[in-house]
Amino acid sequence: MRSGALIAALALLMIVVAASLAAFDPRAFSGHMSVHMALVAVIAPLFACGISGTRLDPTISWGPGAAILLSFVEFVVVWIWHVPVMRDLAELSVSMRLLEHATFLAAGALLWLACLGAGAQVERGLAGAVALLMTSMHMTLLGVLLTMSPRPLFGGDDVSCLGVTMTASQDQQVGGIIMLLVGAVVYLAGGVALVARFLGAPPMQPRKGIEL
Repeated sequence: MRSGALIAALALLMIVVAASLAAFDPRAFSGHMSVHMALVAVIAPLFACGISGTRLDPTISWGPGAAILLSFVEFVVVWIWHVPVMRDLAELSVSMRLLEHATFLAAGALLWLACLGAGAQVERGLAGAVALLMTSMHMTLLGVLLTMSPRPLFGGDDVSCLGVTMTASQDQQVGGIIMLLVGAVVYLAGGVALVARFLGAPPMQPRKGIEL
């Protein structure tokens, strides 16, 4: 199970990075969003499933507040890289694009690790659920803003993604929909699953005091 998740994560990571560099037009926002949602909502949780609770898990000894903090870290990473000037840098420079991918994957993997570890320990489960639900909320907000924006925020020229030519507005709307259908839904499902695990766990027994 663990080795299968790691192998799948590594294979998908190589495919996604290669596609971002060779197959997708760097100006295509829909391609950019597809790559990032694959990183944070598919590859990151697979990595987390593969190493959660092992000696490779850096979050294994972290407290329940770690999941909430890492949710905020991912919020910062996601929103900063969607500032138009940062998008321009990622479009023009391969090294900046790889840095962008690396920060998305690192933030996503650490968050999923903290949340999965929280799910394995009942007393920390609720914090992990809250962190994933908060992440789903801010991804939903960004996806709606991108989809409903009256004008394109990232360039104005027509772009081509996998052979389909779109206007800048259409491209941005497709990217926003991808974020809603993949990112927001996956994080919501993860949060709901942790809530269900938390509610279904047996109640903790109170610790007995020292008898004199």
